[in-house]
Amino acid sequence: MDLVIQPGMTYYRIANTFKIPLSQLINANPYTNPNMLRIGQVINIPYYQTQPYSIQNGDTLWKISQENQIPMEQILAANPVDPYQLRIGDSITLPVRIREDILEFNQPYTSDQLEEDLFTLVNLFPFITLREIGRSVMNKPIYEVSIGEGDKHVHINGSFHANESITSSVIMRFLHDYLLSLSSNEPIRGVDMNTFYNQITLSLVPMVNPDGVDLLNEGLPNEEEFRDLVLSINNQSTNFNNWKANIRGVDLNNQFPANWQIESNRKRQQPSPRDYPGPSPLSEPEAIALANLVEEKDFDRVLALHTQGKVIYWGYEGFEPSEAQSIVNEYGRVSGYVPIRYVDSHAGFKDWFIQDYRRPGYTVELGRGTNPLPFRQFEEIYEKTLGIFLVNLNI
Repeated sequence: MDLVIQPGMTYYRIANTFKIPLSQLINANPYTNPNMLRIGQVINIPYYQTQPYSIQNGDTLWKISQENQIPMEQILAANPVDPYQLRIGDSITLPVRIREDILEFNQPYTSDQLEEDLFTLVNLFPFITLREIGRSVMNKPIYEVSIGEGDKHVHINGSFHANESITSSVIMRFLHDYLLSLSSNEPIRGVDMNTFYNQITLSLVPMVNPDGVDLLNEGLPNEEEFRDLVLSINNQSTNFNNWKANIRGVDLNNQFPANWQIESNRKRQQPSPRDYPGPSPLSEPEAIALANLVEEKDFDRVLALHTQGKVIYWGYEGFEPSEAQSIVNEYGRVSGYVPIRYVDSHAGFKDWFIQDYRRPGYTVELGRGTNPLPFRQFEEIYEKTLGIFLVNLNI
């Protein structure tokens, strides 16, 4: 909600009026100086939407406040009007705090729908940061969302694999519920999300592989070059349920420089719907984007969401730090998923992170069944994963 600065307004006063943590109000307006507000300047108030109201016979601001359950000071702040000079037919703005669901989670994401939903959230909650960290082979944006102010930096990503796009929905649902919890000041499973916000800086990349996800969920691309390429790779079949790769037939989770040559020698030797590590480590723009992000942000831990199996892989070649086990045990306790330390696999995102940074990294295999998992499993998967998200506050 946009607010026009009136005489006497300060950030502290506005934060108190609208019951918003001062830091979040300041973060929502990165291009303003909180110590130099000017009359007539417009700032953004997170958590609020505006609702027009037409003055009727007998209306007073007190009556409007009571009937709409909106504090009088908020109505006055949103409307630079004389409360004793209301005229029938005049329009004022009612600031309404967001408490209801904003997004719908009833079908798998495409990259376009993800972008639309991300823009919706950042417009309503402008203290979150949305940016492109790279572009896919087909030049589709790969987005990172950042939220929080804590010293603990946690990264979570999804949809490395095309036929695992339910993971994008899980990440977006958590972001959505987190923001609604902040707005309503209601905890999630007993966790105060304002405390979460203050102690954890969370980085989310909901869709690492937008080209692959769109291939699975929308079918053949319109561009002749890519349409011909994927048909060739997929033996002319238009059934892409087995497609894990990016649009060039490279498995993005076999792209990282952690014994990449071992995987290259024993995996497919040409572009394929799955399991081709590519011509070299980090040959694909999607993998490069994630590697650059990790190098830039220096995360304390990373979680890559995949499907399926209800297991959590957490070790790599003995490089994992000692605290990684206690963390994964807690993840397992709240989710019911089984921790597995070692598996004969290399060149994955978490393998590389553990190897190069010697910090905790996890591959979380959500749900159980055959990929792509049916979307009817979404609610159950989300509830299991929600516990993993929340316990990051205390471990």
